[in-house]
Amino acid sequence: MTKDFVVRFLLEDLDIRGAFVRLSDAWRAMQAGRGYAPAVRDLLGEMTAVTVLIGGNLKQPGRIGFQLKGSGPVRLLVIDCTEQLRIRGMAHTDDEISATDAPTLLGHGHLSLLLQHDAVREPYQSIVPLVGQTVAQIFEHYLAQSEQQPARFWLAADGDSAVGLFLQKLPEADAKDADGWTRIEHLAATVSADEMHTLPVEALFTRLFTEEKLRLYTSRSVTYDCPEDRDKVVGMLRSLGREEVALAIAEQGVLVVKDDICNHEYHFDSGDLDELFPPEAPSTLH
Repeated sequence: MTKDFVVRFLLEDLDIRGAFVRLSDAWRAMQAGRGYAPAVRDLLGEMTAVTVLIGGNLKQPGRIGFQLKGSGPVRLLVIDCTEQLRIRGMAHTDDEISATDAPTLLGHGHLSLLLQHDAVREPYQSIVPLVGQTVAQIFEHYLAQSEQQPARFWLAADGDSAVGLFLQKLPEADAKDADGWTRIEHLAATVSADEMHTLPVEALFTRLFTEEKLRLYTSRSVTYDCPEDRDKVVGMLRSLGREEVALAIAEQGVLVVKDDICNHEYHFDSGDLDELFPPEAPSTLH
């Protein structure tokens, strides 16, 4: 099993499904060079884990993205994930971060989902208010609103890894075992952050659900994917026109275009104008 993975499972006799995610290399790459305060980093890590847990259910080519906008010091958290489990994300914050609890960091705001399938022109979007004291509770409320099925998350993140455990009660659960969902919730709630960070998956599930019949599916690798794309930036600048770009370069000396979500900067000066706007070749008369 790779360092960065998500694995789904099914408690077959109970009609309860779940998933577990552990991110290390991909998570460290996402936060590299950002300088996030620990509390902000951990919020972003928990949201990354949730997005992979949900994004692991994508069946068609496309991507799922979550944006959490708040009125607190953490203005914006953005994570997106493709059906191939390629992830990227960022946080926008105030300059000074002193709070450590999620309600104070986030304030009032909303959580939005953007689901884009390559075969469908218009993306699906939904927005719900922020309800809950933790990232886990915010997403539990979101799923209760969007899917009308109870779900639970247990999340943890630090500078080295981001992890998460997900459970969802399916429609036939009560018919199979009236007390099954409550029992599994209580068992899962005994999990510790240290266990999620360190235990092998099989050992973790044996510890939590030792008396239950559990089907474990094949794990899937997760990667951080945010390559530089200078051509895209060049195309954007060309759409502005040579005069506007030349004026910006003249005023600033160097025009800097920041790709916030991938943390890349692209620099253009007067010597790049002919690259951006190649002179037209003179027409030839015959």
